[in-house]
Amino acid sequence: MARLASLIAALLGIVFTSLVWADALPTAKPDDVGLSSERLARVTQVLKAEVARGQYPGAVVLVARKGKIAYFESLGQRDPGTGAPMSKDAIFRLYSMTKPFTSVAAMMLVEEGRLVLSDPVSKFLPQLANLQVSVPRFDPDTGKAVYALVPAERPITIQDLLRHSSGLVYGSFTSHAQVKELYAKNGVDWRDVTPAEQLERLAKVPLAHQPGSAWEYGLSTNVLGRVVEAVSGTSLGKFLAERVFTPLKMTDTAFLVPKEKAGRMAQPFAIDKTTGKPIELLDVTTPQKNDAGGAGSAGATGDYARFCQMLLNGGHLEGVRLLSRSTVSHMASDHLGDMKIAGSLPRGYTFGLGFAVRKETGLNSVPGSVGEFTWAGAAGTGFWIDPKEQMVVVLMTQNQPGPARGYDRQLFRQLVQQALVD
Repeated sequence: MARLASLIAALLGIVFTSLVWADALPTAKPDDVGLSSERLARVTQVLKAEVARGQYPGAVVLVARKGKIAYFESLGQRDPGTGAPMSKDAIFRLYSMTKPFTSVAAMMLVEEGRLVLSDPVSKFLPQLANLQVSVPRFDPDTGKAVYALVPAERPITIQDLLRHSSGLVYGSFTSHAQVKELYAKNGVDWRDVTPAEQLERLAKVPLAHQPGSAWEYGLSTNVLGRVVEAVSGTSLGKFLAERVFTPLKMTDTAFLVPKEKAGRMAQPFAIDKTTGKPIELLDVTTPQKNDAGGAGSAGATGDYARFCQMLLNGGHLEGVRLLSRSTVSHMASDHLGDMKIAGSLPRGYTFGLGFAVRKETGLNSVPGSVGEFTWAGAAGTGFWIDPKEQMVVVLMTQNQPGPARGYDRQLFRQLVQQALVD
């Protein structure tokens, strides 16, 4: 009887696994798509060593080339608290890897003629009309910066939101002292606020830059999510579920992880070894006050690979088209030119409509192709799409946000790049 039960359990496991991976991209041997199996083995060896030294509990990594998955591995632990091993279907907090979803949603509305990139944001969110800008100047008498509020020279546009040239920033990151202070005073954030509260508070504080004058990473994509909601008449989460995730068969991506999937969540260490403080990441298993278009979603590695492959294909995947080829090309183009960079945009990169775009093969410390587009999430996730190499790469880890996560991505990137052999 026990033997029969074991057999049934094994069969059910096979069926379940088949269902989990039924919507995965096609697979190929690495050597059949110009990747070295021997060199890809270095990725596994090095990442296992990183797990062993406590850089992060575990990882899921995926490399697809020419439309086929050539490398897909899970390493380490999914939950260091229980010792559960990492699995390929683990669900990760995506943080800023949510931004490309929101950007695609906005561009779908552009293609439908419901938005124009030059539209003022206040056309859809009147709360953000008539904004002011905080302008610093050096006071020679005190040796300190003093600030004056001046009217915005022009409205924030949809393009500004997509390329982060709106003057909206992250209060915790910006070097603009007055704006940082006023964001904190007025509770400007993407977490623990309703959409109405978010807009109301943003309307009370000045911009850090004149719209269109500087690139600074911040709340632009969160506000873009509010625009998508205003235009579509539905929540951002519902729009993405119906128009992006379901058509692309991204079955494990959402702003809320349901109870039946919560056990698949990848967890960080309990304590940050650098500070000795508890690690507290976004709880995506309970409803948030808003669908944060800049940071609020969760998803699995295979799902994100499908999203990336759609973009690499020029807006379509397996008979489903979300965007035109020309729109994707426009998104992956330089939208900054000689604009001032007021933040941590990687060297050798510009910014497009939703992600960073590589301008130079050199300058940056890691190899890559001109035209590659990429972004990452604060808790250890990252992706890049390389049209020249016909390659999609996704890295998923989960640990304390900070500089160490940038190191993780750089190490992984150079390991993948060295496996290209054709």
